[in-house]
Amino acid sequence: MKDLRRYLALKYIQYLVLSSSNAVSTLLGLLGSAYTMILLHSAKVSSKSTTVFISSLAQADILVFLSLVSDVVLGSFAAGISPTASALARILLMANAHLSCVLLSCVALEAYLITFLPSESRPHRTVRKARLICRVIWALVAAECVLLLMDERLRASGGSALGLLLQLCSTAAALLRSLSYVLGILLRIINVYIYYKIFFSMSPR
Repeated sequence: MKDLRRYLALKYIQYLVLSSSNAVSTLLGLLGSAYTMILLHSAKVSSKSTTVFISSLAQADILVFLSLVSDVVLGSFAAGISPTASALARILLMANAHLSCVLLSCVALEAYLITFLPSESRPHRTVRKARLICRVIWALVAAECVLLLMDERLRASGGSALGLLLQLCSTAAALLRSLSYVLGILLRIINVYIYYKIFFSMSPR
């Protein structure tokens, strides 16, 4: 559907084109996700693997809403709670960005398979497998959030008794941040290549 294609275009611009999200793109993304979640419950939208990825992409914006709530609600209490609220809000936004980038790449990869390997890839492009992939992606990002939040908490508490744990957690968090940065660049390159190939394969010769 045209509305879903527009939503995907908005998300690609928000997460894979813009260097960082701003207030306007975040608000448009939230509104687009809310509309898409309603649209996906319509009988006009068939249940396909692509719609599973798009549904998960729209649900990822719930993390943006939770980030705003934690920043406003928790940040309004005592000063000791405010740093925790700030860290939680930042990690939720990061989780949303990582989820969105990976899910958008899944949509791009599926578009590539449909264009160039429609028959060969059909057994793999099922709703069941798409749901499994989405669960794995959510689980990995959730584990990333837990690790980063532990790192924030240990840094805030400090203490010599937690020295080794703090060091291990900080090292793992630093490696994870570096890996996320590299992966983000690779996903941008891969998405550009995929749509470049699709565009020129469909262009009149």
